[in-house]
Order: sequence, then C-alpha cells, then structure tokens
Amino acid sequence: MGHREDLLAGAVTCLRAKGYARTTARDVVAVSGTNLGSIGYHYGSLEALMNAAVERAMEEFADELAEVMATGLDPGATVLERFEAFWTRVLDSFEANRQLWLSTFDLFGLLDRVPQVRTLLQEGMRDGRLAWAQLIHGADPATRAAFTVGAIHQALLSGVLVQWLIDPEHAPTAQDLSDGLRRLAADVGAGREPGR
Repeated sequence: MGHREDLLAGAVTCLRAKGYARTTARDVVAVSGTNLGSIGYHYGSLEALMNAAVERAMEEFADELAEVMATGLDPGATVLERFEAFWTRVLDSFEANRQLWLSTFDLFGLLDRVPQVRTLLQEGMRDGRLAWAQLIHGADPATRAAFTVGAIHQALLSGVLVQWLIDPEHAPTAQDLSDGLRRLAADVGAGREPGR
C-alpha cells in the first residue's frame, strides 16, 4: 500500500477505536506509519481524510451486513425466522463493533457542518432500508412497501442501538423484538385500545 491507502486504513482504524471527533492527525499518523505532511498532500485536511474513512467504514459495514444477510438467512424460512436471524446478527455486531457503532453518534453532530457526511449517511440509510425490505421481506425495492418496511427496520436499528449502548444487559433481544412486533401487529389489526 502507498501512503494514501495507509492513511485511509489508519483513519478507519482510529474511527473504529476512538470515533470521528476524538481522532487527531497524530493518531492517524501513528497507526498508519506515515507522517503529518502526508495527510495534507493526499487528502488536503484531516477532515477530508476522516470523511473518506467514514465512507470506507460504511462500505465495510454494508458489505458485512450484506454477507450476513445473504449467507445467514434461509430463503425458505418464514419472514419471522429471517427477521429474528437478522436481528440476532445485528445485535452480535453491536457487541463485536461497539466503538464503531458508538462513533455513529459523533457523525450526527457533523450533519449540519459537513455536507459530505450527511450525504454518506443519507445514502447508507436509503440503501439499508431497501436491502432489509428485499432480503427479509422479499419486497421489490422499487415499491413503496419496500420503503415503509425498510423504514421500520431503520427505526428499530437506531432505537435498539441506543438501548444496547446505554444498557446492554436490558436491551431487547431478537426474540423480544419479534414478540413485540407480533403483539403490536395483533393489537393494531384487532383495533384494540392501549393496555388491553
């Protein structure tokens, strides 16, 4: 690898270990084995390098989830079985990649200041919604149903992640999520009043 790729790999490592906001140029240089001047020469600034690292980390995570979803989900399984298998793997990823997941909250603080980060996150959410809808529910990605089902998964991801980061011992399991959704769907379908 050349210095440009070494810097990017080092920045991704720092992003995973320290998060976006806490990573310094010296951190990246120490991990990558390069020098401070290399950052300016190859990327123009630490911010541009870290933005590239966010993009790379998101691509790696998307590839990881796609592999898990494609190899770990039985196409003959019911939607509920695929849902639980997928969410079991997502929860495993929370534990295995805690710092990376935690660093996503650093990115939210950049949304109004760094348009590139906003664009990357927007694209990642859109792609994720459609992938979930297609792989778990068999929805055609071009339909409104794919968007709505995918949006529910996106909301679950954000909400469960927050619960898991704050209190992992009491965060919902994949089984809890499927049980809760089943109950919610039954209540809504039956027109039940809350608490009955």
